Amino acid sequence: MFLSALELRNIIESSFLPKRCLCTLSPDLSMTVKVYANGETDHLDLMVTGINAQRLNSCREIHELIAGLRSDMQHRASFQLLHLDRAAAR
Repeated sequence: MFLSALELRNIIESSFLPKRCLCTLSPDLSMTVKVYANGETDHLDLMVTGINAQRLNSCREIHELIAGLRSDMQHRASFQLLHLDRAAAR
């Protein structure tokens, strides 16, 4: 890992603004990222565990992680909307 844990956390957490994001790093460099719906609730939009922070050795790898997390979050939101639309149609 070429950045300190604090720098890595700051980059990832700030990339989800204005949403609230919490990034934790365990001693074995396993990372958990939680993205909340907003700063006022504890409703999670996304939670990913077991991210290997040792593999984040370049800006490109960090960018790809963030893009993947955003994609997962968007996919989850789309799935929830589809599910709500189907439930409302019944």
